[in-house]
Amino acid sequence: MGTDATPPRTPPPEQRLADRLAARPRPAPRSTPPTAVTMLRELAQVDLGVYRAIAGTPTPTLDLPMRRLSATANWSRLWLAVGGAMALAGGRSGRRAATAGIVALAVDSAVVNIGLKITARRRRPDRDSAGVPANRRVPMPGSTSFPSGHTASGFAFTNAVAHTLPAAAGPLGLLASAVGYSRVHTGVHYPGDVVIGAVIGTAVGEVVGWAARRPQARPRFRLKRALRAS
Repeated sequence: MGTDATPPRTPPPEQRLADRLAARPRPAPRSTPPTAVTMLRELAQVDLGVYRAIAGTPTPTLDLPMRRLSATANWSRLWLAVGGAMALAGGRSGRRAATAGIVALAVDSAVVNIGLKITARRRRPDRDSAGVPANRRVPMPGSTSFPSGHTASGFAFTNAVAHTLPAAAGPLGLLASAVGYSRVHTGVHYPGDVVIGAVIGTAVGEVVGWAARRPQARPRFRLKRALRAS
């Protein structure tokens, strides 16, 4: 796909936070414990180390499918297509589940793109220095890296849908996990971006799915209460 125009390298946020903590004056006894600084630095090194290990592992069979899966999930097109199929073929439950999933996508997009990406401002990985093969690469997004929006969208959709269609949780969860991994495989995200994206998406999906089910539960509750009163 060609060589990316690489911006000046910036340490990951864990490293920058650790450096700021270490640079602060440390009047006893309220100084930041050295172990906290060390842990943040080590987490940053693990994140970078896993990214480089994946980049340096030859996977010719996986490269094309991962690249295609990553591209298919752009702009949540994959999840919108799944939601459309559920709405058409799944009857009333399918339509309810698809609606909850699409609402979760909208909420997740606002949380990730308007809130967290602007706040974190983590630069995208340097694919050239890590040695990500050219035949794995998808276009490098212009947005910041943390967290992974593709991963968050997948898990938000999955968990919202699962409240109405529990049987869909397994297949959709596997697909969301594959999308998340594809973002590291193609070199556009660090593993930490994907892990936190999954956590955020899961939380959003749970809240939206729970809220979508509440109106369905209220009439039954009222009916039971009326029967007991009579």
